[in-house]
Amino acid sequence: MSPKPTCFDVSINDRVAHIRMSRPDQFNTFTPDAWVELPAIVRDIDRNAKARCIVLSSSGKHFTAGMDLAVFTRPDGIVGAVNDPHLRAEKFRADLRPLQDAFTCFEQARMPVIACVQGGCIGAGVDMISACDFRFATKDAFFCIQEINIGMTADVGTFPRLTKLMPDGWVRQIAYTGERLPAQKAKELGLVNEVFDTQAAMLDHATSIAKEIATKSPLAVTGSKAMINYARDHTTADALDYIGVWNAAMLSGPHMREAFTAKAEKRDGDFPDLLPLKDKPL
Repeated sequence: MSPKPTCFDVSINDRVAHIRMSRPDQFNTFTPDAWVELPAIVRDIDRNAKARCIVLSSSGKHFTAGMDLAVFTRPDGIVGAVNDPHLRAEKFRADLRPLQDAFTCFEQARMPVIACVQGGCIGAGVDMISACDFRFATKDAFFCIQEINIGMTADVGTFPRLTKLMPDGWVRQIAYTGERLPAQKAKELGLVNEVFDTQAAMLDHATSIAKEIATKSPLAVTGSKAMINYARDHTTADALDYIGVWNAAMLSGPHMREAFTAKAEKRDGDFPDLLPLKDKPL
């Protein structure tokens, strides 16, 4: 992937990719460059099957302070300087799509994504972590739907996803008030799986979980992710039908035999990676 990202550090070890936000002095705000770099990184890992799991973390005091206001104020930014209100509205809608897609890429990735939050996860940060498969946090972490505090409605993914991760009443409360949701309360509500004393402990745990996922059949893992996402957005009947169609095509006897053999021999299974995807149609 080229050029080298300016807002993120990326490493891959033991089939686990680690994406780390790397602008701690600016509280890892989402600059115009960040919105372009992040989906490019995720899609490169996904499409080229470079890893079996992704860990998303950050650096510095806060996970992210959200949107860099330069995105709004640039002459060529999301609002723009067009006088016609209807053309401005159409442009806003079109310009918003790439920002939404920057986080939707986590859902679309064939491998699971684990978010690790320290300090503040504000505004666009909530949009981002909501699109991940699951979340860990440090005890000092907090989550804030900041958009209400600057006079706007969150629009990059918070509401479609957060309402499926937390009780509706709590989503409404923090959305309307802009209050901070502490890590421990976030765990009680189901947004966060575990809370840790330190970022180092959190990353050690996330890496351990990611490595465990990487020992499983990638085909079975991506199938599980696809079925969970589908079930979230469809009826039970539709989801049952789809899992039948999926397994009719992709249930692998050889992979199952290897899983049983590996278990009996008390070793990790030896499974093939997912195949890289073509960037162009055949």
